[in-house]
Amino acid sequence: MKPMGTIPPEFADQLGKLVIAEKSSDEWIEIAGDTPLFIYDFAIAASRVDRLRAALPTGVGIHYAVKANPLPALVTAMAALVDGLDVASGGELAMVGAAAPGVPVSFAGPGKRPDEIAAAIAASATINVESEGEARRAVAIGEKLGITPRLAVRVNPAFDLRGSGMKMGGRASPFGVDADRVPALVQMILSAGADWRGFHIFAGSQALDTSAIIETQAATLALAGELAEAIGAVPPLVNLGGGFGVPYFSGDRSVNVEAVGSALADAMTSLSGALEGARFVVELGRWLVAESGVYLMRVVDRKESRGEKFLVTDGGLHHQLAATANFGTVVRRNYPIALANQMGAAVAETASVVGCLCTPLDRFGDQLGLPNADVGDVIAVFMAGAYGYSASPLGFLGHPLPREILANPKKQS
Repeated sequence: MKPMGTIPPEFADQLGKLVIAEKSSDEWIEIAGDTPLFIYDFAIAASRVDRLRAALPTGVGIHYAVKANPLPALVTAMAALVDGLDVASGGELAMVGAAAPGVPVSFAGPGKRPDEIAAAIAASATINVESEGEARRAVAIGEKLGITPRLAVRVNPAFDLRGSGMKMGGRASPFGVDADRVPALVQMILSAGADWRGFHIFAGSQALDTSAIIETQAATLALAGELAEAIGAVPPLVNLGGGFGVPYFSGDRSVNVEAVGSALADAMTSLSGALEGARFVVELGRWLVAESGVYLMRVVDRKESRGEKFLVTDGGLHHQLAATANFGTVVRRNYPIALANQMGAAVAETASVVGCLCTPLDRFGDQLGLPNADVGDVIAVFMAGAYGYSASPLGFLGHPLPREILANPKKQS
């Protein structure tokens, strides 16, 4: 028997049938028509926004990173609670324009095509430029359109976010402009008549070490101050990045956002004078929405092979790649999983939970301790609210798309 991650607190103490947003898993399946199915309880995401807002220093804003979960209904609901949205493609930009018109938008990511840059300028989005060449292209496209582009500079810092799952700084990178080249680039942006909107400094993601996040935020503030002094102008906005991780696996510990917020408040009492008047935001995706999502799939076969039991489901890595350990995971570990009709029931067998795809990579749970499961039972995979549906190879092997439902979409913080 191998360990699995901890079920999120909103579901962990349930007994009997799994309840999501005041309806049982069976009711949600009936509403959707079938499994596999993603359900996102927006009340959970809203509670995370509330908690973060209370923890952060007064005046520090929150941006939602749309790539974590771009379901339009979710984006509309999130936009009502946060201070801005961050997109990473022209497709996300167009979706956000329809789902949340009028909400401030920033556009990050290397390799922006000219048509994407033009669309961002026309939409009055802030473009986080990732290179000198991209900045020049944005200026030229703005001149052609007759619109002043809003340009921030994404900075590649000399430090990374210690312990992060994906390191974005402290090395040669396609992301951002090396910090020592940023002042000259900003001067070029200013001299070209563009609207300079500040800095985007993102050092890493999926970090669970609270002290490392605190350390990185302090370093980010110091770097922003040094850059502002070198430029001789106050950045209108400093995006401090995010990187707050969530506890997917056994032994993971949640980030103490209250400690992070308190330390950030302390660090902001000694800001460089060059940052006087600047606004600050943190940008989070996963931490806000991951725990709100549950992926439901039905057992379609039960079998034994060489003494091991397998529960074969109608789900798969084509829907929920990360939960099968095929999305940035080096060592295979188990997400939190439960039988949706036997929450809290005693362990009765050891079985592996696999998907329906013709590949050995399609494995959700390896040798889990579960109650006895039969064909027709529903298995719930938790922590499914971020990097699930949209981060998976949906077209692989031609299986049907999963359903998605946003529950409690009108829940406001």
